[in-house]
Amino acid sequence: MTPENPTTPGGAPPQGIEHAAAERHPRGPRRDDRAGRGGRRPAGPGGRRFFRRRKVCKFCVEKMDHIDYKDVKVIGQFIGERGKILPRRVTGVCAPHQRQLKVAIKRARNIALLPFAVAGH
Repeated sequence: MTPENPTTPGGAPPQGIEHAAAERHPRGPRRDDRAGRGGRRPAGPGGRRFFRRRKVCKFCVEKMDHIDYKDVKVIGQFIGERGKILPRRVTGVCAPHQRQLKVAIKRARNIALLPFAVAGH
């Protein structure tokens, strides 16, 4: 073991010294190392904190009790650019309306009002 190369004769780093490779998680950064998804940022000038606004269900706000599969403009907003149904956490739709939306989108796809997939992908 020489002062320039702090390894043991077998090539492994010596015990007791924290090595950079040993600190890394094998599958990328650990969840507690990452910043939160949103909600709070450090207090900036003025001491205000950023709070991500809670999404509200569009259908509850408009008091729609039924989602019509023929209304392509409305249900088309809940389909991603690749033709997939967007999840609740993205759209902010409540669970009962998400289930109705799923059925409406599938019905509209079956009678060719909406595409199953976007061409070219």
